[in-house]
Amino acid sequence: MKKSFYLVVAFIFVLHPAALAVSKPHVIAFGKWTTVKCAGRDSESSADVRVRGLYIDTRLKEYTSGPAHEVTDRLFVVRRVFRVNDSLPQENVAAARWIWELGGWLMVDRATGRISQLALPEFDASVSEVAWYRDYVAYCGFSDDGKSVFAMIMQLGRRKPVLKKALGIAPSDGPDPSCSAPEWQRLPIRVTFGLSNNQKLNYSVRGNALSVVSDAEDEAD
Repeated sequence: MKKSFYLVVAFIFVLHPAALAVSKPHVIAFGKWTTVKCAGRDSESSADVRVRGLYIDTRLKEYTSGPAHEVTDRLFVVRRVFRVNDSLPQENVAAARWIWELGGWLMVDRATGRISQLALPEFDASVSEVAWYRDYVAYCGFSDDGKSVFAMIMQLGRRKPVLKKALGIAPSDGPDPSCSAPEWQRLPIRVTFGLSNNQKLNYSVRGNALSVVSDAEDEAD
């Protein structure tokens, strides 16, 4: 009996540190804002962008830009900014030539401290403007060759877009902001895409199947 008691006590002491490690909350915070020059689509263009560090348990994990969007009380998303070495192989430089670039979007889990990169199809980091609502994100996407423009709606946790509709052909000199940041409304959940030709496209997201209908179909119903 006494031997079993000591075994139980020893087992508790072995598990106790592990239990504390699992339950320990993570401290997630942003650093101070600073302004940097972000590279554009070519070497001649650049823009001032405000960035700040994302810290997990006081350790710098990523640089971010813009406000974070709270998806739930546990998850939030934020735009990533990173530095890339722009030195050419033939250049004889003592140090790397670092430049800043806007990246995609990150999802942060407050409970686990995990940071994951979101896969947004057809997203062009240099020109796509996103609009978040709940766990939905709407934006204008571009094909890999930059010739086609799409209206895109994605939902976190889904691999395929809720909406991917071709909007036309992009200018021959490459993608440009041919549509502004979409606008959301609630009840019913609806998003509006504003195009450069002053046209507007409206879509409603309805039901558990997340079917998307245009205004014309909505009025017919």
